[in-house]
Amino acid sequence: MSGARKPLLSGADALPPGVDERAVSPREGIEDELFGATLRPRTFEEYVGQRDVVENLRIAMAAAKKRGEPLEHALFYGPPGLGKTTLAALIAHEMGAALRPTSGPTLEKPKDLVGILTSLEEGDILFIDEIHRLGRVVEEFLYPAMEDFQIDFVVDRGAYAKTLKLPLKRFTLVGATTRAGLLTAPLRERFGLLAHMDYYDDAELEAIVTRSAGVLGVPIEAAGAAVIATRSRGTPRIANRLLRRVRDYAEVVHDGVITPEVADAALAREGVDALGLDRLDRAFLETVCTTYRGGPVGIGAIAASLNEESETLEDMVEPYLLKIGFIARTAGGRKATPKAFEHAGLPAPEGTEPPRLL
Repeated sequence: MSGARKPLLSGADALPPGVDERAVSPREGIEDELFGATLRPRTFEEYVGQRDVVENLRIAMAAAKKRGEPLEHALFYGPPGLGKTTLAALIAHEMGAALRPTSGPTLEKPKDLVGILTSLEEGDILFIDEIHRLGRVVEEFLYPAMEDFQIDFVVDRGAYAKTLKLPLKRFTLVGATTRAGLLTAPLRERFGLLAHMDYYDDAELEAIVTRSAGVLGVPIEAAGAAVIATRSRGTPRIANRLLRRVRDYAEVVHDGVITPEVADAALAREGVDALGLDRLDRAFLETVCTTYRGGPVGIGAIAASLNEESETLEDMVEPYLLKIGFIARTAGGRKATPKAFEHAGLPAPEGTEPPRLL
């Protein structure tokens, strides 16, 4: 290793901010929601990335139109911030249908679904975000709606109980989840189209940043867009958020033009390094590399050390560290890789063996 490297954490880095404050959080914040309608592509021609998913969707939609039928039910799964909601909106636009968005946590009882389902017109798109969080009773109530376009009501009780069937207009259910493994098999099998959303590459993110800058009227150099793209963790939502942060810095501190130097300085102030790691990522790595000598260590122990929830680390930190090869999940727990020690400027413990992956 050449040259001295700074330790992962120092000074202000020592205490990571709350997850909701992170510039690189893939979760949608209030600011993202406000700008979402402005920056979201309005046609498939404007949509960048996920080529295989988009091509399969376009073929399925063309076939459905040719037959005069609604599109098959579709399920999008993958990390947050990759465009699942956007694809649902584009499907509605392409099919000339209305989009009815809702989310799993808000559908607590079957009656919460009744009003939505009975108000759908022929071909409408019902979008359920976080569909893995549907309760069992609500999920089972949805089965006949998806399969037979009807819902079943049970009237009275005991020996007098009767099941009434209420027909629905044919619709398309589009589900989105970041945790496909939590979906039950009966629900998953009722989707005709299943699409995995993967992280974007730097070139795709650079195109997204450039397009968004144009929409916002922000002057940006190609190299400046590249700096933002490489720190966006493969996620368009993060790319657009970082663009807005850099724009503010450029307008206040400089002449408003986003150059690579301006982008680098702005993101450094946000605590985002050249790989897109922020304070919480570095705290995670610091804990594994130093406190637990590279691991293996359980996620519960890491969470306790950082005063964070295990689920938060599993959803918001680990996926990107796994993607860039800084940690590995082993039979014994999480283990830091040689790349993590190198990035941290720390020597790997003697006798460290390559992790045996699960």
